[in-house]
Amino acid sequence: IEVGSIIMSTGFDEYVPPTGGSYGYNIYPDVLTSIQFERMLSASGPYKGHVKRLSNGKEPKKIAWLQCVGSRDESCDNPYCSSVCCMYSIKEAVIAKEHVPGLDAHLYFMDMRSFGKDFDKYYERARDEYGVVFRRSRVPRIEQNRETKELTIRYVDPEGNVKEDTYDMVVLSVGLEPCSSLGDLAGALSVNLNGYGFVETDPYSHVTTSRPGVYASGTVTEPKDIPESVTQASAAAAEAARDIADVRGTEITVKDYPRERSVMNDFPRIGVFICHCGINIGGVIDVPKVVEYAKSLPYVAYADDETFTCSQDSLVRMRDKIMDLGLNRVVVASCTPRTHEPLFQDTLREAELNPHLFEMVNLRDQNSWVHRDRPDLATKKAIETVRMGVIKVADMVPVSHQKVPVIPEALVIGGGIAGMSSALSMADQGFKVHLVEKEKDLGGLLRDIHLGVRDEDPVQLLDDTIKKVLEHERIDVHTNSELEEISGYVGNFTSKIRTSEGSEMVQHGVVVVATGAEAYEPTEYEYGNSDKVVRQKELESDIASGEKYLSDLKEVVMIQCVGSRNDEHPYCSRICCTNALKNAVRLKEMRSELPIYILYRDIRSYGFREDRLYKRARELGVIFFQFDQDREPRVNLNKGDLEVTVWDRILQRDVRFHPDMLALSTGMVPRDNTDIGQKLKVPLNQDGYFSEAHMKLRPVDFSGDGIFLCGTAHSPRFLEESILQGKATGARAATILSREFLETKGNVARITERNCAGCQLCIQICPYDAIDFDEDKKVANVNEILCQGCGACAAVCPSGTSQQTSFTKRQIMSMIDASLR
Repeated sequence: IEVGSIIMSTGFDEYVPPTGGSYGYNIYPDVLTSIQFERMLSASGPYKGHVKRLSNGKEPKKIAWLQCVGSRDESCDNPYCSSVCCMYSIKEAVIAKEHVPGLDAHLYFMDMRSFGKDFDKYYERARDEYGVVFRRSRVPRIEQNRETKELTIRYVDPEGNVKEDTYDMVVLSVGLEPCSSLGDLAGALSVNLNGYGFVETDPYSHVTTSRPGVYASGTVTEPKDIPESVTQASAAAAEAARDIADVRGTEITVKDYPRERSVMNDFPRIGVFICHCGINIGGVIDVPKVVEYAKSLPYVAYADDETFTCSQDSLVRMRDKIMDLGLNRVVVASCTPRTHEPLFQDTLREAELNPHLFEMVNLRDQNSWVHRDRPDLATKKAIETVRMGVIKVADMVPVSHQKVPVIPEALVIGGGIAGMSSALSMADQGFKVHLVEKEKDLGGLLRDIHLGVRDEDPVQLLDDTIKKVLEHERIDVHTNSELEEISGYVGNFTSKIRTSEGSEMVQHGVVVVATGAEAYEPTEYEYGNSDKVVRQKELESDIASGEKYLSDLKEVVMIQCVGSRNDEHPYCSRICCTNALKNAVRLKEMRSELPIYILYRDIRSYGFREDRLYKRARELGVIFFQFDQDREPRVNLNKGDLEVTVWDRILQRDVRFHPDMLALSTGMVPRDNTDIGQKLKVPLNQDGYFSEAHMKLRPVDFSGDGIFLCGTAHSPRFLEESILQGKATGARAATILSREFLETKGNVARITERNCAGCQLCIQICPYDAIDFDEDKKVANVNEILCQGCGACAAVCPSGTSQQTSFTKRQIMSMIDASLR
C-alpha cells in the first residue's frame, strides 16, 4: 500500500520476572504477576473473575502487592519508572476486596506515584474507604512455607525496624518494556530508538520521530497510562493528517447501510438483550431471572443474555436475530449509553432498522456498581428498569435526521502553548482559526519555564511558536480579548469577542478551551517574609540567567507539595518534583560542593524522569528526606536567618537545617473557570478544572459536541504534555471541520402550539438554549438543531406541550400496564 504518513503504535511488553529468583516466581504457585492477576479478575478469564490460590484452589484471605518489579531497577536494565504500576495495583487491590469480602490487601511501595487527574483521590479512597494497607518499603525477598504454602515477606517499617508478614498470595506489579520486535520495526522504518529501547521522539513533540512522515504514539515512546496514550494517538493523527491535508477525503470509502424497513404500521416485536458484563453485572444481578421476566412482557418476541453484549460476535448475533425474527424494536440492558449507545444503534442500522427504535437500560453504573451489597434488591431494580425500557421502546417511532452545514473555522480560547499548538495543528490542516488571548502577549505559563530536562531550550520554543502563530495565514490572533458571548451548536457557533477596540463577531464550527492554570502563590513557610524563601520558578529563572548570588550559597533546602495534596488543593500538581530535581541537578552541576536537601512526601519522577533526573540527583549528592502530611516541615525566621526542621523517621528525631535559600516546590491552581464554563455549558470538577467527557475514551473532548479541552485548563501537566493535548484537539476538531454537513440528533423535542400556555418554563430549564419564545404567537419554539433530546422540557411542562418524538402517548402503554397488573 502507498501512504502519505505512518504512525507507530505497537504498544509494550510486560516485564517477566526470572524463574525462581528472590521472589520465587514460577516456583511458588501463589506468586503471580499483576498481568496474571488481572486475568484472574477478568470475567472472561480462566477463573471467570473468581480469586483463588493456585496452590490449593481456596479463596485467599490476605494478598500483598509488591511495586517496582522490573521498573526503577538497574539489575534488569530498566532504570525508568513504568508510570502505571502504582495505579493499576491500587485498582486490583480495590477490585479484589470487592470480589473477596474481608480480604486483607497490603501494598508495598517506595513512592506512591498517583500523579494523574483525580488519581490521588482514588489512592485515598482505597486507603480510607476500602481499607487497603500501604507500606512504604521495598521488599527484597519472598519465602514460602513448604507445608502451608503461605508466603512470608520481610520488610522495614517507617521507623527502621525489620518486620515480617505472611500472605496467601503475592502479586508482583511488573513494569512495561519495549516490544521485543520494536528493533526490527524501527530498522524497517529507519527511525531511532532511545537508550531505553523505546522510539526516540522530539523533546517537545513526543509524536515526531527521527524520520519525517513517521510518527509514534502510546507506550511505544515511553511508559504511560491510557488517557495519555489516547491523547498521544490523537496528536499523532493530527501530525499525520497535516502531511496529507491536500488530499483529505479523496480515498474515503463510505459505509453503506441497507435500506430501513418501514415499521410504522407494524405491532411492536421487541428484542431484549441483557448483558452479564462479566461479573460487573452478572456478579450482582440474577441475569437469567431478569431474562425470564422480560420474556413475559407484552410484545417481547425475544429475550436472552450475553456475557458481553458489546463484543463483535454478540453484535453479529444481535443483527441476525433482529432480521431472522423480524424484530422491530430493541432493548439492550448493559452499561452506560454514554459510550455504547452508538455501537448498538449502528447494529440496528445494519439490520435494516431505524437507530432510534432502540432503548438502553443501564444495569451497571446505575445498579450493580452501586448496589453490589444488595443483590436481591439490585435484581428487583433490574427487572423494573427493563420493564420501563420495554414500555418506552414499544412507543418509539422512526426518527429522521437533518443535515446542517459546517463552518470550517475554529475558535481557540487561550494563547498559551496548548492553545497555540491547537491553533497551529488545525491551521496546518487547512482550517481557519481565531485565537483569543486575554493578556497582551501569547505564551501563558511557558514564559516561566527557562530550563529543559534534556538541555532543550523552552525560551526558543516559545519564540518559535509565537512566530509561527503570528505569521500563519490561517490564524487570526486576538490579544487583550475575551469571549463575551457564544451561541449556536456544533458546526455553527457564533461568538462575540470583546477586544480593547470594541467587539467582533466570529462564526466557527468548533471551540477549543485552553485557558490554562495559575502558579500557586504560597502563604506558608515564610514566603514573602524573607528574600531567602523563593519558589522553584524563581530559582529556575535565576539559574538560567546566571545570577551571581548563586555562587555565594552555602546550603539549599527544597520543600515539596507546597499548595498541593492538602485540604485546599487535594490533587497532585504533577510538575513539582521534576522542577525541584531539575533545579537541584543544575545547581549541583554548577557547584558540586553545594549541600542540597529535598524534603518530600513522594518523589513522582515518572517515566524517563526517574533515570534522567532522580537518579542523576542522587549521583550528584542531593540528599532526600521523606515526611508525612501530618508531620510537615517547620520553618522559623529569626532575625533574617532561616531554620527548617523535619522529623526523620529512621533517626526518630528532628533534623534541623539552616539554609541561605529555601526553594518551595509550588503547584498549579485552576483559574476561575466558572464564567467560561457557564457560557459554554461545560462542567468543572471538584478542584475547579474542566471535566472531560470520558477520562480514558475521550480525554480532550467535552460532553457537549464540538467543544474540546487541552493544556492546564484540563489539569496540571508538563509543557510537552500540553503540546500533545493541543495537537490532539486539532485531530478531534478536524473530525468535524473536515465535513461538509453534520447530522442532527434524531430524538428531539416538539411543541404542540395549540396546547402551549406560554409559561416559558421549558426555556428556563433547557440546558442547550434550544428553545425560544415567539412573542407574536405567544408560544415556545424548539430549534431541532440545538436540541439534544434530554427531555428536560417535557418534564417541567405543566400542559404536556413539550414531548420528545419518541415519547408521544399511545394506547399501547395502558395495554402493557394493564397486563402487568
